[in-house]
Amino acid sequence: MSLIALNETLQFPPPEMADEDGLLAIGGDLSRARLLHAYRNGIFPWYEHKYILWWCPDPRVVLFPAELKISSSMKQLLKKQAFEFSVNNDFNSVISQCKAVSRRGQNGTWITEEMRNAYNDLHRVGYAHSAEVRLNGDLVGGLYGVRLGKMFYGESMFSLYNNASKYAFIKYVEFLKSDGVELIDCQVYTSHLQSLGARMIPRSRFLNLVEQLSRPNA
Repeated sequence: MSLIALNETLQFPPPEMADEDGLLAIGGDLSRARLLHAYRNGIFPWYEHKYILWWCPDPRVVLFPAELKISSSMKQLLKKQAFEFSVNNDFNSVISQCKAVSRRGQNGTWITEEMRNAYNDLHRVGYAHSAEVRLNGDLVGGLYGVRLGKMFYGESMFSLYNNASKYAFIKYVEFLKSDGVELIDCQVYTSHLQSLGARMIPRSRFLNLVEQLSRPNA
């Protein structure tokens, strides 16, 4: 496959042109308009070195909120209210921690300063959202992503304390479900997400759901 380089227009190649890993295009920018256009077409950005790469993998890992799995140990933590939970209380700190935290098997982070600035901009205009958990007032876990209609596109999470990110994820999925969200995009597979109920669906089905659920009036 020849990797398609984006120009100043907001158009992306058809998702079916992505390679076997889901890589669809390179370049462009992280403007508000381009990011929203990408999400509304089931596409998301990752950085590699200085290049913006755009992805639409097949299959796609998603979570239907009704399929959320909560282990017995997590149920105990939730019952005890082990952490303080909040939504959109400190978006910049959450994305900054996601940027800074070290991850097994990864050298560095794909969350660049450009990414952080771009998603802070989306947060200021109401598209990017965060969930936070605190212990004794200190931020110890959280996640962020983009909300469009009845979809939430998860981007990253972090944990500085055992089970903090799981706690944030479970509480936020419950919050989204109560607010009418019908699908959460988890992007790519991890055993952590699978343990919480995420599963793979064909890209074609995912894109159909994106079209139905991400409209402003969905």
